[in-house]
Amino acid sequence: MAGSPTIASIFAQRIVVGVAELAVASQIQATLSTYALGSCIGLVAYDAAAKAGGLLHLMLPESSLSPAKAAEKPAMFADTGIPALFNALNGVRAQRARINLFMAGGASVLSGPDSFKIGERNVVAVRKMLSVYGCRLVGGEVGGTVNRTLHLDVGTGMLTIKLPDRTLTVALA
Repeated sequence: MAGSPTIASIFAQRIVVGVAELAVASQIQATLSTYALGSCIGLVAYDAAAKAGGLLHLMLPESSLSPAKAAEKPAMFADTGIPALFNALNGVRAQRARINLFMAGGASVLSGPDSFKIGERNVVAVRKMLSVYGCRLVGGEVGGTVNRTLHLDVGTGMLTIKLPDRTLTVALA
């Protein structure tokens, strides 16, 4: 019947990851999403063998900016959020050696000069933390002056990156 929902759509689950949050999932019907990444970074992790994924939406590079806030919301910072993401991924049987990582965001979205360069500093901090963990990125969509939205289909490992002028898809499986 035209317009009838499919079984897959009935059981589909969208998990929205807000600013300074992270989420992991191993349900094949799940989609992890985060919206309007400006200077923030969306770090996507996917383990194809476990069919498990994670998404971190971090705001700032270093927890030393606010240790109290880092203790309360570790996902706010690159140096506390990335370890928290890997720890959460262990809980859904993802193995760091098998994880493919993709980074998006890190834009300069302020009108006029950006003397703080938060987007650039976030990109550098994420790369530094990943090197500490011996992980590498399989791709990225960073910098520039536009916002990005991310959707990870946990069942397939397909990542959709929406920009104001185009949509990109990346296979993380």
